[in-house]
Formats: sequence, structure tokens, C-alpha cells
Amino acid sequence: MPKQTPSQTVGPYFAYAMTPEPYGRRGIAGNRLVDMETRGERIRIEGNVFDGEGKPVIDAMIEIWQANAAGRYHHPADTRETVALDPHFTGFGRAGTDGQGMFFFETVKPGATGAGHAPHINVTVFARGMPCHAFTRFYFADEAGANAEDPVLREVPAERRSTLVAERVETPGGIVYRLNIHLQGDGETVFFDA
Repeated sequence: MPKQTPSQTVGPYFAYAMTPEPYGRRGIAGNRLVDMETRGERIRIEGNVFDGEGKPVIDAMIEIWQANAAGRYHHPADTRETVALDPHFTGFGRAGTDGQGMFFFETVKPGATGAGHAPHINVTVFARGMPCHAFTRFYFADEAGANAEDPVLREVPAERRSTLVAERVETPGGIVYRLNIHLQGDGETVFFDA
């Protein structure tokens, strides 16, 4: 019986093919998930990606997948008809890091996807030297009550939960949630099995 092909690190085509906007081409997903008609509270999520030595990773790619402001995913498997879909929001985005390892997304704050679940954003991290991508989540610091009840977050040791909780900052340009991703070392981000 054939076996799975072994993983390989991402090649030199990574940025040009996966995050082509800086090269003047349109990609299948970008870091701006909202338009003028998207429902919900507009937010910006930003952070930096760091390697095990604390140096910025300047060629990482971050993908996010999230529910809309009402808490519903734009996916056929989310069949909850009592929760509204937003035709102006897919919930999927992709961003490359810049020369300082920074990424950002313009999106809406997601609603809770069910009773007992805190609003969150699912995150996938791709970077050089990683044969397999890593999965994590972003939670929101201003949702402390919901975070305390979230079944996934409760599985994370208390001393490591802060690596998943984005801090809220009110700026003249709007609400920003900030959270860095540490691939290894001190303050390593909690990553989950697929």
C-alpha cells in the first residue's frame, strides 16, 4: 500500500506564490477580510513571528479561519440556520510577514461558535525550516469570562494560556488586538495537533 509522501520545507517560491500582493499580483486570500458591507465590529489583529532565538521570521505566512460576527462559519459543515451567514465575509485570510516579522489582518471580531465557547480565531503558521505547519488560536483579552469557560483553552496549562490571548488596544484608527507568535524558546506559543 502506498505511503504518504514525506513533508518538505517550503521552497523559494513561497512568498511569490502564496502571498503575491507585494509582487503586484492578486492572491486567493489576503489580509483584508472585510468590505464596506461586512457586518460586525471592525478590528485589526497584528503581531510578529519570532524564531527560537527571538529573531523575527521575515518570510512566514499566517492563515486565519474564523466565524463571522454572529458566530457562524462560512462553510457547508456549519448548518446552523438560526445563526446568520454574512454574504460579505468568508472568514479566511492569509498574510506574509514583513522585514520585521510583522503580520496583520483587518477583519471583524468573531462571535462565539456555541455555548461555552469563547470567540476565537483559528491560526495556521507556515515558516522556513518547518516541515509541517503549526496550528494555534487567538483569543481576546476582553472576553475573560468566556475564555475561562472555553473547553479548548481550559486544556492549556494556566501558565501558558497568555500565549493565546491577544491584548486589546484602542487606537485612533480603531480597535487593535496584538499577539506575537513564538515558534520556540521563551514564551513559545501553544500549538495544537491538527
